[in-house]
Amino acid sequence: MTTLWGGRFNAKLDEQAFTLNASLAFDKQLAQQDVKGSVAWADALTQAGVLTQTESKQIISGLEGIAVEFESRSFNFDASDEDIHSAVERRLGELIGPLAGKLHTGRSRNDQVATDFRLWMLDALPVLDVAIKGFQSSLVTVAEPHRFTLMPGYTHLQRAQPVTLAHWLLSHFWALQRDRDRLADLRDRVAILPLGCGALAGTAFPVDRESLTKALGFDAPAPNSLDAVSDRDFAAEYLFCTAMIGVHLSKLAENVILFTTAEFGFFELSDAFSTGSSLMPQKKNPDIFELARGKAGTLIGLLVGLLSTLKGLPSTYDKDLQEDKMPVFQSTDTLMAILPVLAGALETMTVNKKRMLAAIDSFTLATDLADYLVRKGVPFREAHGIVGKAVLLAAEKGASLEKLTLNEWQALGSFDADVYQVFDPMKSVEQRNSIGGTSPLSVEKQIQKANFLIQGD
Repeated sequence: MTTLWGGRFNAKLDEQAFTLNASLAFDKQLAQQDVKGSVAWADALTQAGVLTQTESKQIISGLEGIAVEFESRSFNFDASDEDIHSAVERRLGELIGPLAGKLHTGRSRNDQVATDFRLWMLDALPVLDVAIKGFQSSLVTVAEPHRFTLMPGYTHLQRAQPVTLAHWLLSHFWALQRDRDRLADLRDRVAILPLGCGALAGTAFPVDRESLTKALGFDAPAPNSLDAVSDRDFAAEYLFCTAMIGVHLSKLAENVILFTTAEFGFFELSDAFSTGSSLMPQKKNPDIFELARGKAGTLIGLLVGLLSTLKGLPSTYDKDLQEDKMPVFQSTDTLMAILPVLAGALETMTVNKKRMLAAIDSFTLATDLADYLVRKGVPFREAHGIVGKAVLLAAEKGASLEKLTLNEWQALGSFDADVYQVFDPMKSVEQRNSIGGTSPLSVEKQIQKANFLIQGD
């Protein structure tokens, strides 16, 4: 088998060692990026006087033909292809002859693969952003008709205060918006060009790296060749972003799983997004959401795996860095598979408004009782204590708060007959009208802002 580096060796690489060393199985995803980088490098070598115009045209024509083969999936890989770079160079030699050997002048696979990987990520970031935005759009679509649909909000998985279903759905929108912001911010650190840094010390030929940067759509050339070929911060940061997206989707999934149980009964998933049991005929399982919850762990593991690889590496390139691409590709594929399915499941689920409203008991309005006293001039901390005593009294009587008599209320504090008006969950919700609150008016403003963020890109 022919390699790009065999000149100083007397014996061929062991076949099993070759298989272990080879990365073609996964780095062939960088095929188009490798061709694009090679075309730009051919132009840079021409400007540097290394290639003639005629040579450059022949090389670029051959590379363009290879790009067509990749696009049409007619490119034939050979058993000797160690990686995507050697595959492209081999095929270029088949097309244009020995001239192909000039293309790698001044370039190493170290700066080549780093460039290809960054080009791939620059292409992937907007695609992933569109997928997240599509899921956000589904959240808003489901939320819009539920601005007045009440449900209990929870802290510590205990009933807390009434909220609207739209408000709850939008809480997941904003988490994903932060994810989109992180991915957008990451782009600046991805768009740094390693090409022209060689194996570690830079290139000995007068390549204009500024022009090369512009030609490939990067923002700036890497300022230090040693750092450029070893830097995989962008890959680790990307994996953090994908892991964080997974965590946010898992949080949503956990809630949906709970809310579809018979004990809650708030939602019912459509048959199209549910599964059954091979033994129990009655089962309707939220497997889609359980898978999303489970894959969050996989995404976290991919991040930890790469960080563990990077932590002990010395400066410049080491073969350990071959482990950088698979987790990035896998995390991307995972999210691209999850997001549209979860969106479809949310859009088709049935909401049980009566069940949610029935779950709002008078104790979820205890804070409103304290606010009632505050409006009568009672300091909040004192009001909190008074209402706490009312809760204790009702619990001892085995009754709800609204069943306490007026005499019992007045014995506790500054309550009048209008205290019973507090036990209207819609009024409770409507009072929370500040920015970010759960009132229908505030939620409508949230929806408007969410739609602006979705449509404004």
